[in-house]
Order: sequence, then C-alpha cells, then structure tokens
Amino acid sequence: MRTASKPRMGSRGRPEQSRAAILQAAVCEFARAGVAGARTDAIARSADVNKALLYYYFKDKEALYAAVIDQVFGGLTVCVQEALSRNLSPRHKILAYAGAHFDYIASHPLYPPIVQGEMMGAGRGSATQIGRIVKRYFRPLFSKLVEVLQAGQASGEFRPVDPMQFVPSMIALIVFYFSNAPVMRLVTGKDPFSPQVVAKRRAAVLDFISAALFCRDGERKPEQRKLGQRKKEGRK
Repeated sequence: MRTASKPRMGSRGRPEQSRAAILQAAVCEFARAGVAGARTDAIARSADVNKALLYYYFKDKEALYAAVIDQVFGGLTVCVQEALSRNLSPRHKILAYAGAHFDYIASHPLYPPIVQGEMMGAGRGSATQIGRIVKRYFRPLFSKLVEVLQAGQASGEFRPVDPMQFVPSMIALIVFYFSNAPVMRLVTGKDPFSPQVVAKRRAAVLDFISAALFCRDGERKPEQRKLGQRKKEGRK
C-alpha cells in the first residue's frame, strides 16, 4: 500500500509554512541589504524554496517588501493598541504603551534596520511604502497617543506638553537604542541585546518618560487634583 509522501517546504502543498519561511528569510535579507540590495534568489535559498514558488506567493520583490513592512508594523500595532485599549489611568496607559513598544522591538531585533531604511528612503524620496505606512499605522497610533496625553493633562497627571513634539521624542527614545545597538556595542564593550542590559535600558526608558511627563501631586492645579481624584474614584 502506497502512502502519500509528505510535501517538502519548497512545494505548494504547505502554503502557510512556505509563505512564513519566505517572509522570515526576507526580513533577514532586507535588514541586511536594504530594498535595493536585497536579492530574491538569496531569500529563496534561505527559505529553502525555489524562486518560482517565491513568485507564486509574491509577484515581485516590491510585493514581498510590502508584506515584510506589514509584518513589521502590523505586529507592532497589534501589540501597542492592546496596551492603549486597557482600562488604565493616562499615567499607567502611557507606560504600558512604552513598555509594549520597547518589548516588541527587543524581541524583533531585525526590524529596526528595515524601519530605518524606509525612513531614510522617505527623506530621499525613494521610499515606496511610506504613504501606506503613515495612513495605516502611524496616524492611528499618533491619534491614540494624543488622546492619552490630552486626558492626562486634563486630569493633572501630565504636565503640559506639545504632542507634536512629545510623541516623536518618546518613540525615538524607545527605538533609537536598538537602531544604534552596533555602536553601543563598540562604545561599551557589552552586548546591547543581553537580557540584563535590555532590562536596564527598558527601566531607564520608562523612568525618563515618567520624569519628562508626569506631574508630582503638588504641581497640579487644585481643579486638576479634584478631577483626577473623581476619575480615580470612578474607576473603583
């Protein structure tokens, strides 16, 4: 009696596994070489598929790059939106967001070079995905963060800040460490991705955001303290 042979990775018999393997290999290649330097034959070889199968799932390199961008930003969006949707005070919500954003990047160390490459391409006018990224990912996140900042200022938890300045500064504080990791390794002689170093950096990021944004109770205006107290009592 003949038994059906198990499909190999490079066949169309395992579409989810094959597509996932191609995307994982593409992340590595785009992080290493950028869009212009990335080679589909190298991606296919790393994914253990033939180029015909790669083009079966992704019609060209640009379509593959778009899928990688969606994987990078889509995963981040799900992660941080979950944090921002929690029933928390503005103070705890902004820290939940920052911690979730930091943890996501820390667990995906190949993503920052891809993001940085796209941002640099936007500055040169050569980025192909930036408009879609802004509309689908950046604007909704920015709007939500502005809401949290405004709520925190209204309740007296946050000092007055300009969201147009504070939001990009906060994101830069979270992201830059990972983009700059190779330099940090040379400067400090330590592995910037070791669990101990990452944990210290995470604590420092949250402490910096707290110091830059949070009001001490004595700094609140009387009406802000009353509003904050009413909101606190309402959550109990």
